[in-house]
Amino acid sequence: MVDFQVRSAVRADVPSLFGLIQALADYENLSQQVIGSPEQLAQHLFDDQPYASVLVSVVLVDGVETVTGMALYFYNYSTFRTQPGLYLEDLFVLEAYRGQGMGKALLKSLAVIAVEKGCGRFEWSVLDWNAPSIAFYQHMGAEVLPDWRICRVAGEALTRLSQGSET
Repeated sequence: MVDFQVRSAVRADVPSLFGLIQALADYENLSQQVIGSPEQLAQHLFDDQPYASVLVSVVLVDGVETVTGMALYFYNYSTFRTQPGLYLEDLFVLEAYRGQGMGKALLKSLAVIAVEKGCGRFEWSVLDWNAPSIAFYQHMGAEVLPDWRICRVAGEALTRLSQGSET
């Protein structure tokens, strides 16, 4: 076991965060979908009106802090609960550091934030083929909802919809 800590990400972490995003996309066989840049990520996380926040797991190696995992999240709203919610967009720990409690610590830290902020729920999505992650999440107390599907409008379809056109 390696000693690690969880902390809020800072602007200097952006290159490591972008590397984790690329590693996650590779793990999920979705590398071709990474079209952003570290500069955009920095802007969206650290400018005056950030869109999301990130917790990172870090280890100290030879006096140098190394980012080993991340949990990128933002707030949403539940009309049925009439409460804010916390949505986990991505949770990822580098393969070399898995099994050491970092993913668990990141989830627990987010749960603490959700409770402190009065969130009625803490949610995320998982790919249906990702059995190890599903098992991990269920072990952590998550309920995998079988009846819900994600709807997405992106790219040209989003542009068409914004202009009042259907596909």
